[in-house]
This record gives sequence, structure tokens and C-alpha cells, in this order.
Amino acid sequence: MKASKPEPLFKTPADQLNEVEQAKLASDMVRGTLHDDFADHVKPDLEHDSEALAKSHGIYLEYNRAKTGKEKDWMYMVRITVPGGGAFTRDQWRVFDDISTKYTANAQGLPSLRATTRQNIQFHWVKKPHVAELVREIAHTGFFTLNGCGDNVRNVMGCPLARFSTIYDANAHARKFGEYFRISAEAHIQVFEVDTSLIRTPDSHFEYAPNLLNRKFKMAFAAVHRDEKSGRWVNDNCVELRTNEVGVAPIVDQKTDKVVAFQVYIGGGQGERNGKPTYSALGKPLGIFTEENLHVGLDSIVKVQQEWGDRKNRHWARMKYVVQAMGISWYQERIKELGAVFEQPDPNFDIGPRMMHHGWQKQPSNGLWAYGAYIENGRIINAANGNLKTMVRSAMEKFPKIELMLTPNQDLLFVNIPEAAKADFEAELRSHGHGQRNGKAYTKLRVLSGACVGLDTCRLSYSESEKYEPELVDEMDALGYGATNESIGISGCERQCFRPATKTIGLVGCGPDLYSIKLGASEDARHQGEYLAWQGRWYLKQTPRERMPQLIAALFDLHKKQGASDPDLGATIRRIGFGAVVDYLKSHPVVGDLMVKTHDAPYVPDEIAVVTGLAGAPTA
Repeated sequence: MKASKPEPLFKTPADQLNEVEQAKLASDMVRGTLHDDFADHVKPDLEHDSEALAKSHGIYLEYNRAKTGKEKDWMYMVRITVPGGGAFTRDQWRVFDDISTKYTANAQGLPSLRATTRQNIQFHWVKKPHVAELVREIAHTGFFTLNGCGDNVRNVMGCPLARFSTIYDANAHARKFGEYFRISAEAHIQVFEVDTSLIRTPDSHFEYAPNLLNRKFKMAFAAVHRDEKSGRWVNDNCVELRTNEVGVAPIVDQKTDKVVAFQVYIGGGQGERNGKPTYSALGKPLGIFTEENLHVGLDSIVKVQQEWGDRKNRHWARMKYVVQAMGISWYQERIKELGAVFEQPDPNFDIGPRMMHHGWQKQPSNGLWAYGAYIENGRIINAANGNLKTMVRSAMEKFPKIELMLTPNQDLLFVNIPEAAKADFEAELRSHGHGQRNGKAYTKLRVLSGACVGLDTCRLSYSESEKYEPELVDEMDALGYGATNESIGISGCERQCFRPATKTIGLVGCGPDLYSIKLGASEDARHQGEYLAWQGRWYLKQTPRERMPQLIAALFDLHKKQGASDPDLGATIRRIGFGAVVDYLKSHPVVGDLMVKTHDAPYVPDEIAVVTGLAGAPTA
């Protein structure tokens, strides 16, 4: 019988471990047969066990989804771990850019790099004979692919602009804990024959189990910036910290201008699994930690998940299922047993909005400037709407003292730009086509929206996302909605890598050119959206791509009609409730027919249904 709610098996007995867990246990800390596998250039893909192990080395097996037929065109995505988003020097970027030119040409012959929502750099379309060579070349930059994927703490996020703060450097925290939670370097060195002088396992590091963690584990550090108008410190959630297993937000004493502690959240996660009672969630406040107690606290949090998380059912192995089943008080007691010291959390603490860091930003610590360059969907490529790959290389060469960082929204942050160079720097970007699409300036809707990779390279994707999002925004711009204070997020599958459920309208791929709709979130990422379910029925589960502009226009119009005092569509929906949204769309003359077909409502935990006020579906 299918489960109607999550039924994770905590502290999984050895005789019930799934096949991935068994493969990890037999791998000698993710060595397995990977060395020989990547040396075998005749076989273009990997066996199941090796494929699972390769992820911890930052490598995903993929194939060209656009090609049909029995024989797959196998290739690889290789992901660099970049704690806190960098920074990269000119020489380091030269290596990345050269690697992309050599190894990443797509089906049209165009090489590219891709910035991600986790502040990584990804190389797509890499063929197997080049994988080990690419990994070794990356290592010479001081960055690595280790922990790029896999069942370990993934790339630790941190606000890049906070690197120049006078009171709190979230970027430094991300780099510190990124190194601490990196898995042992020995296997990486042996598998890919990396020069031993380039990477080592630090003396102080997290003790991973022989089979690592239960699933991927994400961690993020938010920031605080001084508001120039009020002079007060304001929190910045550019990392969307509550979408992570662990999120850390600084607490500022406004009188002393000092960060006095950190509020830690646990149990976030956006990924779901079709056919299983799973859900997206924002993390819950766990406790307030001082700087001296933060390290032990984070170490303890990960250790509890490592011990308790489900190792039988991978769809229930993420930390959010432990938190949901056992509760915050239980988790607090477990980390206390491991030496964690903290105070009770402040339930009213505001983590702040998702700041995008576009345009010019003053660097408080040194008086220089940062420039946030919007990169649509993170794809750094030479294409019809701008030669972005050439642009980045040229800017780094012509302004040799600047550095480059990655934002959590797939954009680039050029830093350490002198005042006198600002005009020339902007002119350099414009000369390569940056700032415009189809001859028109980027609209507000465009720069607030985005998508994951999707087709043609992601094996999990059902629908277009990266290639579809620019076209969808084009259509919304043409309909007159470009200036709206809204955001559209698109993911090609229910894993939701772009975090669409924290955008005012989220599209989740569910089939070829079909998308489920998530509503009720806010443009500032303070709120979590949910599928449109009401009184046991699920609406807009399979919305056709060709109808999407009409549907989104109808929803934007709902905000115009009923939300004059609301900051965005999400606020209007949370105020009026899903029932009113369903009634409005059913009676809409253009999109009412989309509401005829319904499905059984998806699983929603009680606490999410209550907190969002968007209940209407059966709950646990």
C-alpha cells in the first residue's frame, strides 16, 4: 500500500540499507573503481555504483536529451565547489574560461560556463576522456570539484558582498565551514591523480561515516548590510537560508554596531519526489549561538542527521523529515548531548529580503566598488543576446586588479573596482551586449526571475527551464508586465534546483511542456509557495506551456485588482487564501478551462498548511 505521509526509517538497520548506501560502504570512502572507470575511454558511461560515487567528486553522468534512439550520447557535468561564491582572480578565471573553451561545446558548438543558485560553477557537455584532465586542471586554481555533489555537505553558501562588511563576513564563514565539511582529499587525489601539493585534508575536519551522510546536505550564511538612508543594519537573505538544511543569520546590536550572535535554522529543503508523500519546506529556528559556540553547534547538527537520517528510503533521507517527525525540541536535546551550547531562538526574528546585489554597490571595508551583473539563468555564453563569455574574460583582462564572485541568484559580482574605473567598466560590459535582450533593456521581471538547467542536459528534467524562461519573460514583457515587482521561477523537475517555490510564481516541470504551479510565496523569498490545492483537489498540476502567459497574466491581474496595498502577488494570495484564488481562476474568461481537470491533493504537513494559511488539501 502506498504511504499517505512520510514514513522514514531512522537509524536504519544494516540489513535495510538501500543500494546507494551499500555502494558507499564498499567504496573505501568514495574511491570504488572510479580511477579505472574514468581511465576507460571506450565505455562512455558509468555503472550504477560508480555513478553514485562520482557525485561526491563533483561529477554527474548526463546525456544529450535532444537526441533520440537507443544509443545515448553520454556526457558529464562537472561542478566546482566555490564556498561563499569566491572570489576568483584574473589568473583563476583564465583557467576556467580556457577549460570551458576546450571541453564544453554544446550541440551547436558553443562553449559555456554556468553559475548556479548554490554559487558553484558548472561545466556541461564534457566527454569522458576529458573528465579527469578537467578535474586536475581545476585543482591548479586552488578550487576543487570535491563535495560538488553527493551525500555530503555541498557547497557552503555565503553572501558574496559580505566579504567587504565592517562587522560580519558571511563569505569568510562559508569558506571556513566549506573546508571543514569537505570530505577526505585522499580519495580525490588517488582517483584523479591530483597533485598532492594542491589539496590536503585539514587537521580539523568533520568526521564523515564510512557511508557519508544519508543524502545531500546544504548550508548557508546570510548577511547584514547598513542601510544608507536610515543608518540601521538590515538583514540580507540573498542565500535564501531557510531553503537549506542549515541556515545561519547574524544578529546585530544596533547600538554597538556589532554582530553579537547567530540565529540558526534547520530542516529546510525544496526537493520533492513524484509519487511519494514529500514536500518543500523552509527551515525552522533551532537556537541562538554565539561565535565561540557556532562551530560545535554546526558540527553537532550534521552529526545528528548523519546518525538518524533515513538510509533506506532516499526520498525521505533529507533532514527535513527528521525535523518534522521528531521536532525542534528533540533536535535541541540531541545536539546538547554532543556539546552544543545555545539559547532558545527568537520566533519573531526577521532574516531579511532576498537582495539581488545588481548594479553598483559600495564596499564598506575598502571604499572600492562592486558591480552586480545580471546573467540570465547563469549561462555565460556567446549567443545572440550578448557575448557574455567574451565579456567576462575581457573585463578581467582589462581591469586586472578586480576579482569575480558568484551570487546565490546565478549572477556575477565584479569586485574591487576603483571609483575612477566605474564608467569604463560599465562601457566594457555594454560593448559585449550586456544589459539588453532583443535590443531592449532588461525588465524588472526578468532580473528577478530565473530557471535551472533543465533540458537538454539534466537527466532528471521533464521540461524545458533554462531555454524556456527567457521566452516566457519575453511574452510577459510584450503583454506589459515587465515592470511588475514579481518573480517567476522555473525548474525542469520536482527537485526544484532554482527554488521556484520561493518566487511569486513557481513552475515545476512535470512532463514535456507541462508545469505544476506553486503560489503564495513572495518576491523577497520570505515565504514558501505551495501547489494550488483546495478542498482535497489539486489545480493547475499539468499546465501546458502554450497557456502559461495567459495564466500568469491572469494571476498578475489578480494582484492588481485585489492587492493594491500588497507588495506582490504572493502577499495578496496569502491574504485572500487559496479558495478565493480557485474561485477567481474558475470564473476567468480566458483561463477558466485550465481549472476543469483536477487531481487528488498532494501531501502537505500540518505545520506548513497552518503557517502558510493556504490549507485546503488533506494534511497529515
